[in-house]
Amino acid sequence: MDTYILIPLLPLAAFVVNILLGKIILKDKAHWVAIPAVAGSFTLAVQTFLEVMDGKVINQDIYSWIVSGNFKVTIGFLIDQLTAIMLIVVTSVSLLVHIYSVGYMHGDKGYYRFFSYLSLFTFSMLMLVLGNNLLQLYFGWEAVGLCSYFLIGFWYEKKSASDAGKKAFIVNRFGDFGFGLGVILIFLSLGTIHYADIFSGIGGLQGKTIYMLGYEVDLITLIALLLFCGAVGKSAQIPLHVWLPDAMEGPTPVSALIHAATMVTAGVFMVARFNPVFNLSPVAMAVVALTGAVTSLFAATIALVQNDIKRIVAYSTVSQLGYMFLACGVGAYGAGVFHLYTHAYFKALLFLGAGSVMHAMSGELDIQKMGGLKKHMPVTYWTFLIASLSIAGVPGLAGFFSKDEILWMAYNGGTVGKIVWAIGTVVAALTAFYSFRIIFLAFHGTFRGTHEQEHHLHESPASMTVPLLLLSIGAVAAGWVGIPELLGSSLGVGNWIAHFFEPALGHPSAHGTHEEEWMVIGISIAAAFGGIFLSWVFYSLKPEIPKTLAANFRGVYTTLWNKYYVDELYDAIIVRPSLWVAKNFLIPVTDGTIIEGIVNGIPRAIGEFGEKLRKLQTGYIQHYAMSMAIGLFILFALVLMAQAGQ
Repeated sequence: MDTYILIPLLPLAAFVVNILLGKIILKDKAHWVAIPAVAGSFTLAVQTFLEVMDGKVINQDIYSWIVSGNFKVTIGFLIDQLTAIMLIVVTSVSLLVHIYSVGYMHGDKGYYRFFSYLSLFTFSMLMLVLGNNLLQLYFGWEAVGLCSYFLIGFWYEKKSASDAGKKAFIVNRFGDFGFGLGVILIFLSLGTIHYADIFSGIGGLQGKTIYMLGYEVDLITLIALLLFCGAVGKSAQIPLHVWLPDAMEGPTPVSALIHAATMVTAGVFMVARFNPVFNLSPVAMAVVALTGAVTSLFAATIALVQNDIKRIVAYSTVSQLGYMFLACGVGAYGAGVFHLYTHAYFKALLFLGAGSVMHAMSGELDIQKMGGLKKHMPVTYWTFLIASLSIAGVPGLAGFFSKDEILWMAYNGGTVGKIVWAIGTVVAALTAFYSFRIIFLAFHGTFRGTHEQEHHLHESPASMTVPLLLLSIGAVAAGWVGIPELLGSSLGVGNWIAHFFEPALGHPSAHGTHEEEWMVIGISIAAAFGGIFLSWVFYSLKPEIPKTLAANFRGVYTTLWNKYYVDELYDAIIVRPSLWVAKNFLIPVTDGTIIEGIVNGIPRAIGEFGEKLRKLQTGYIQHYAMSMAIGLFILFALVLMAQAGQ
């Protein structure tokens, strides 16, 4: 048996063992099953990655899932350069999150259940990235959504957590509806759902159109946009971004695993995987690029004024995902996935660092009530600082290499590319600003919390700090595999990861001059350091400035604080009307009349019939004798009538 099959099966086995035996036998030892399983998957993922580096590509069907006439669906694996890097990201981050969770979830009554869900999620995400057909992708797609619902609402007795879980699940249904239509349209158009057949046959659909709502629409564009609907929901892009910030109600390890490194990147992975489809539709490409750019700017501006440390990082995730789609939209799929890869480490580090702060602050999330944590939590501080420097795009750290690759490719992407490059550069400055706003408010200055909180300040246990240290290595070193050609030529090295991705994702050529590339890099670096400097001025040197600006620009501040009132808008146009219709029509008709009529009506009819039948059981012998006599008389009459008829 090929060992790569075990990569998803080991976490699945851990889930089965923990969910069946965890409550009675394993209890607080559930991690002894989950961690070795994910460690095994990581080891096999590294082995598989090395094989792909040597040129091996696997496209193999394992099991015939559905066979109906000419329609055949298999459970199969496609392991190429894109899959290989995703396997490393998913298994490595999942392993570190599992280890971190031992300390973070210690003493929780649902300890075994938490590790069960983590393992099931890891299995689902691995099946998503490994699949070689659309139905298997869709299975993993929906399974990670289900696991997200379980994990976001893990503390289901807390209303805000259960509401957040439902919100994530419901919002994703909107995007997944479009995604499902895209899958169906591909099958109806090409007669297959296997990647290899889709990519070889999609060119034959060029020029074909379909009538939709009275308009003639390009078929490939429609397919691409329907698929992108799923990516918009899963990767929290405008207008379906509203679920991800609320998802911070789940345990912090969930935020690090699902909402930083894996599930939310599924949309980026899917767009990159279907690059042969998107490349044939300039309209779809422009939509992807502009959606990513606008979302990136939108989320970054909201993060400027939030005080909840996890929500700031959450909006940062939405913004960085926009960066990835921006890259895919200008054809730089490799750059987008490269940023996905580096982002996984520095963003997981930010979330787990935030969790470490919460652990020390007895669950406190408001950075305005922190301060001076550096001296109490040195490991958390330095690792959080490294992650912040990386996401800000400071040269030498992972985020710098992947972010600048995106900006350079966008700059070379024509008119749309120039627009999204300008937006991306502004976002780079905003990202540096709000990232270091956390640093200066939470870790520097004087402590602003309660005396009791200050008394209990302490560094997190080794089970939490060791993953922070390991992730900080990734936040620094992960980007060095993608040194730009301009810089690498002087060092004698090339952009290794761009060449690695080329067979699966292509590598668009940049037509700009070296002078232009130096300009793009210089502006990007200036934006990063400018954002950091401005944050230092605002929150360390002259802390009265933010209050003055908030007072002078009350309307802008209030709009950002309320997240552009998008949730309120949805509540007004979707939630309240839906509840009104349900309360006044659906519940009275479906529940009150139909369901109640069936559920209660049938038993009521049986009861009434029984009441009437019960009157025949009087207990008097003469009544029974009379009944028997009448019966015999009727039977005798029927026999006589039958004979007369003959």
